[in-house]
Amino acid sequence: MVVFNFLLSVAVFSVLGAPAIPNVGSSWTTRAGTPSSEGTHDGFFYSWWTDGGATATYTNEPKGQFSISWGSGGNLLGGKGWNPGSHTRVMSYTGTYQATNNSYLAVWGWTRDPIIEYYIIEHFGPYNPSIGFMNKGTVTTDRSVYDMGVQYRTNGVSLSTQFYSVRRDKRTNGTVDLGAHFRAWEAAGMRLGASHHFQILVCEGYFSSGSCNMTVSEGESTSPVATTPEANRDSLDPAPAASLEALAR
Repeated sequence: MVVFNFLLSVAVFSVLGAPAIPNVGSSWTTRAGTPSSEGTHDGFFYSWWTDGGATATYTNEPKGQFSISWGSGGNLLGGKGWNPGSHTRVMSYTGTYQATNNSYLAVWGWTRDPIIEYYIIEHFGPYNPSIGFMNKGTVTTDRSVYDMGVQYRTNGVSLSTQFYSVRRDKRTNGTVDLGAHFRAWEAAGMRLGASHHFQILVCEGYFSSGSCNMTVSEGESTSPVATTPEANRDSLDPAPAASLEALAR
């Protein structure tokens, strides 16, 4: 795929759902809230998506700030950052985040050639997302250990690839050295695409209720990096690259 657009992104999300969260088997009814959209606001790229299952409100605040509140039901995520992303960006964020059940505070992005979706998860609810992926070792950066992993998802037509780093010491304020994660993933055989699409900080809710009010900005690296790959890992080229057009079918 050459251009990621909003309508296609919605189709992909409806297939993928929340990253590595178990199916809770809940049903939902479409509720009122902020319609899904993406674009630029006050110098930052934003993306907001909801499946309509929760009463959810997304607000673009000044500069890199955004706020979300949501009630129980359905899947939603949104936030602000940059488009295109960068292989060396250091992202700083600060704010408030709270949720009653399954939810994430994470850096989220995509690459092209091949298409890879990735998450660097800074905080999560009762379900630890590292349980659901193929473990590829750890990376120590930004004053914590992160568990690295990969997960493949399919809609019955095409296969998509997701990379993860999950922070063991949860936090709601800090700095994320994205380049440190990307280099550690590469050392573990997790190869991102040749170019970046967007790269944003998001709050995600999955059959939960909560709120967040976060501000994202450019930052500076704060710590050295140590990588511990799995001793028996295979060289992991991504699964055959899915096109977003195929995923949307």
